[in-house]
Amino acid sequence: MKICLLQGQEVTNTIFNKTSIEELKKIGEVVINQEEKPTNENVKKLIKNANIVITSWGNDLLTKDILDNAPDIKLIVHAAGSIKPILSKEINKREIPIANNAKVLGKGVAETTLGLTITSVKNIFYLSQQTTRGNWIRKPIREMVDLTIGVIGAGWVGKHYIKLLQAFDVDVLLYDPTLTDGQVSKLGATKADLNKLLTDSDVISIHAPAIDETYHLLHYDNLSLLKDGAILINTARGSIIDEQGLLHVLQEKDIFACIDVTDPEPPTENHPFRQLDNVILTPHIAGLAGNGKFAIGKNTVDIIKRFLNNEKIDEIVNIKNIDNLA
Repeated sequence: MKICLLQGQEVTNTIFNKTSIEELKKIGEVVINQEEKPTNENVKKLIKNANIVITSWGNDLLTKDILDNAPDIKLIVHAAGSIKPILSKEINKREIPIANNAKVLGKGVAETTLGLTITSVKNIFYLSQQTTRGNWIRKPIREMVDLTIGVIGAGWVGKHYIKLLQAFDVDVLLYDPTLTDGQVSKLGATKADLNKLLTDSDVISIHAPAIDETYHLLHYDNLSLLKDGAILINTARGSIIDEQGLLHVLQEKDIFACIDVTDPEPPTENHPFRQLDNVILTPHIAGLAGNGKFAIGKNTVDIIKRFLNNEKIDEIVNIKNIDNLA
């Protein structure tokens, strides 16, 4: 069994600790790319006769001329989120199963989102600002009680966020056209159309994929439906929000926004969001970072073990549904 890690050395070091590498070596021969940035020529050499291929950030499409060097690939595991950077028609043609780590990454994003939810509801960002400026203001503050939380999109992140919300006395509305009422109910939420969710929710959290159908899904007209005191959180993708529309709503209404992603990234130095007191900007850090990335390596090893043992693998990507995925 030959296992080939095609991502650059620096990426490998941030994802796979010594324990994960040793676990891979127990499965078979492990070949690791020593380049900082993977090149197609080197990838062709490394992948020769590989049975299991691991990719991650920095890898390009696995094209026919690359895959021809490894006719016996049984599994590709993408040690990152979206497989779109590596997915070629040739992979589909050869029917090679691909798994990703969106599930693991999703947990980190959902947990960050919950943290932003709690701190925003308790008005901690504003109160911290005021205290730093010499004031001593203790109100207004809300708790995670009798609130309505609106969730847009129920992929790995949205589902885990809803799961985390079950610990609180809140109602959850979910907008996701791909799910039935019954499926939404099983998650612990109530299905709602987008306008009702925006109108009724105290907190709105975006977890939809960046696809054609979600481009500027939120714009001035529907964002204007937000109630005074509403909180908008985006830890998904910047393109889902029309930023000019959101800017006008932020200037016109008493709402608060936590923005971890913009379009494009990073935002310009004079971006209006940087000037508003009712906006918290973070540099796209909601997903796993630092030592958290080792969870990706650990899960990658686990996926391979489950695959070889013919066990169920939730992380296998349904290629037929690729247009609806991030």
